[in-house]
Amino acid sequence: MKKTVYGNIEDLVVHVTLVTPQGVIRRNAAVSRVSAGPDLHQMIMGSEGTLGVITEVVIKIRPFPEVERYGSIAFPDFFSGVRCLRQVAKERLRVSSIRLMDNTQFRLGKGLSPAAGWLKSVKDYLAKRYVTAWKGFDMTQMTVATLLVEGYTEKEVELLSSRVFSIAASFGGFSAGEENGRRGYTMTFSIAYIRDFCLDYGVFAESFETSVPWDRVLHLCHNVKKRVEADCGKRPFILEHVTSCRVTQCYDDCACVYFYMGITIDKQFQGDPCAVYEELEHSARNEILASGGTISHHHGVGKIRQHWLPETITPTGVAALKAVKKELDPHNIFAAGNLYTMDSPPEDDSSQTKAKL
Repeated sequence: MKKTVYGNIEDLVVHVTLVTPQGVIRRNAAVSRVSAGPDLHQMIMGSEGTLGVITEVVIKIRPFPEVERYGSIAFPDFFSGVRCLRQVAKERLRVSSIRLMDNTQFRLGKGLSPAAGWLKSVKDYLAKRYVTAWKGFDMTQMTVATLLVEGYTEKEVELLSSRVFSIAASFGGFSAGEENGRRGYTMTFSIAYIRDFCLDYGVFAESFETSVPWDRVLHLCHNVKKRVEADCGKRPFILEHVTSCRVTQCYDDCACVYFYMGITIDKQFQGDPCAVYEELEHSARNEILASGGTISHHHGVGKIRQHWLPETITPTGVAALKAVKKELDPHNIFAAGNLYTMDSPPEDDSSQTKAKL
């Protein structure tokens, strides 16, 4: 969530030891940068348990920041928000996190806010009047980005925050307050609990994600929502449905986009609601790839996304991964079943290999 400052897991790992049925794989020195052919660390971290057991990891750590400041930015529409985040990425501003919610998710967040007292209600009314009457925002179109800036001095954090808000202003955005930013991150951690709570009321909801080039973000978000809407319309037993998205990570060339999809199914429906949800997500994933997105930003492939791996890295790429698997684990002892389906292992005795483990 804070990759801009601290990095993703591949940026944090310095050294890894992998024990495979054929022996141990590791570098001779615990250094984060080495030129020695293809990066074995990447292969290990992307293997999803199919090659062996990781027995040792060395990672980078950083001191806790001295200063932490939350914020939020309101935009007239999703397009303006995406353009702002793109500019922040271009300038490589080291904000710990900046995440843009679409209008659906913004309204959901407002609906989950605690009940307000009389004074708070008056303040909320005045704030809404300012946004709609004076700023001219349409409440059915506006979006909000949450912001977290960390550093070791007040001056450092202030300079960085000021630049972000300056960029936001150039795209029609304005500060929506620190508390809204803090609440936005609280909602991030509560999503899973909300999902489980909704199950008791017949609402099936889950998330899926992708990474997509900046010039395809809006196109992809629009197309996926339209695809889900069309697919739900073909199923009369789906009583209600909602699809929202948010941009959660910013890179030089692309962004991570999260989708949240929820459906309510008629209680008289005799089929498997989970199977229905999987069909909808499968269709949405097809649309993601057709719209220029990837199989996954960080959730990985596992079992449910194997279908798209050849399209993502080509059949030749899949064959290369299988070749590594056959070399390191010829008897498929680590039969996690992730990434790809392996052919049956050789019939010869593998007791010696198992004994090594």
